[in-house]
Amino acid sequence: MDTLIDHLPARAAKPARDTVAFPASQASPQATIKCVGVVGLGRMGEAFAANLLTAGYRIVAFDRDQRRAQALQAKGAGAATRLAEFATCDVVLTSLPDDAALETVAFGRDGLIDILQPGAVHVSMSTISPELSRRLACAHAAQGQDFVAAPVLGNPDLAQAQRLFVMAGGAPQAVARVQPVLAHLGQRVFVIGDDPGQASLVKLAGNVMTAATLETMGEVIALLRKGGINPRLAFDVFTGSLFDGKVHKTYGGKIVDERYDPPGMTAPLAVKDLRLALAEAEKLAVPMSVASVVHDRLVAAVARGFGRLDWSALGLLAAVDAGLGDAGLGDAGLGDAGLGDAGLGDAGLGDAGLGDAGLGDAVPANQQRA
Repeated sequence: MDTLIDHLPARAAKPARDTVAFPASQASPQATIKCVGVVGLGRMGEAFAANLLTAGYRIVAFDRDQRRAQALQAKGAGAATRLAEFATCDVVLTSLPDDAALETVAFGRDGLIDILQPGAVHVSMSTISPELSRRLACAHAAQGQDFVAAPVLGNPDLAQAQRLFVMAGGAPQAVARVQPVLAHLGQRVFVIGDDPGQASLVKLAGNVMTAATLETMGEVIALLRKGGINPRLAFDVFTGSLFDGKVHKTYGGKIVDERYDPPGMTAPLAVKDLRLALAEAEKLAVPMSVASVVHDRLVAAVARGFGRLDWSALGLLAAVDAGLGDAGLGDAGLGDAGLGDAGLGDAGLGDAGLGDAGLGDAVPANQQRA
């Protein structure tokens, strides 16, 4: 879910000896969980840390961008400069963008598996593969630690408002221990079961359904716009009748208002999530034709230069494909044809991310974690 961490800072001392200095004004700790670490301070991770500070927990915060940790320090958190400083934490939350980032933080030199004390709980809030969740559970168990997968449904605005939906999977005693912490992050905690991989799978499935809804709404809004119907009127009709779900209202509103920036989750991260879901579907021999199509549509959005936008930019892609002029591209900071930032020519190679002669460099996507 947050900022990609490329490396772990070196440490000179044994991890159990490293500590973080807390401001004297910080609130008294909770009875059973005194200190919570948060690794990854993007929009989601920052909201987690801020809400737990308000709840009275002692917080240690770490991000590759030290300015983010320092901003939380001003609110009363301890700002860590290396992961070894999480050694005294009872619980550590990780909010990271993908498997690779979490593997580095957990399995890397002086990573969480090396430095956490026996009995500590690593809670992954990230959207990761079920296979990685299971590997983490085994690795932590070998060190006498616990692991809980607790991905969430919701966006950064809901995170700030403590209105997320949390899906927790792991050993029953570990899930029970961290439930008071998770309760401060969302409006409901769903206990999926003993297998943390299943919690990760439920999260991936939820993102498949969200992405499919975004694609459908984008196509429908494009159809109605081209048919001369006010998209706001159409949105009111649908969300005021049979299509009044949170996804329809929240993301449908972004499509109608062309509000794709700042992103809650960028299109490249959505590509990753659908890729993980499709990989699980292949393992389990479950055909997912709609998910496959939507995955390719997200790839097309990135190829068009929409990689830094919210994944609801599937609506923008539908509008452009329908020939709807600028379709809100100006507000998104893109060229008149939506191809300027992608470095594309007029050779009809837009979806391939190629230049005029098919040799242009694809623009690297800004994968800022929401």
